[in-house]
Amino acid sequence: MAIENNNVVTLNYKLHTIEENGEKTFVEETTNENPLTFLYGVGMMLPKFEENIAGLGEGDKTSFTLSAVDAYGEKDDRAVAQLPADMFNETGLPPVGEVLPLQDNQGNQFRAVVIEVTPEAVIADLNHPMAGKTLNFDIEVLGVRPATEEELSHGHAHGADGHSGHE
Repeated sequence: MAIENNNVVTLNYKLHTIEENGEKTFVEETTNENPLTFLYGVGMMLPKFEENIAGLGEGDKTSFTLSAVDAYGEKDDRAVAQLPADMFNETGLPPVGEVLPLQDNQGNQFRAVVIEVTPEAVIADLNHPMAGKTLNFDIEVLGVRPATEEELSHGHAHGADGHSGHE
């Protein structure tokens, strides 16, 4: 079966970033014991990621590169927040490099990276950690199946078999 909208796709990937000098840096990879399983075509994955695996079937392998603009966007130097130091009275000031779990006024959760700490404020970078990065994926498709009605109504896959991971 070929990957198309409303299919559940299970795959392994190896992700590298590619620096301007062409050097690859390993980021992460999945395994057969813990593959990536998702509902294709409902906006869960990067659009260009899905575009590059469209039509592949079980056992197929591919490699592709996504520019920053096609992945998580360019880094926005204005996406910085100054959080008052008194926010951290209970936990203590975080060190530079720590990832902070934050939530906006609409309840959306996101992460920010601490880039500076002063006695008055914690300065955090709100960009996605992969913003500004060129991403290289090596993909192996492990399985493709039609989504169940329940998965379609929930808008996400319930695992490679349609049941595991079910809430």
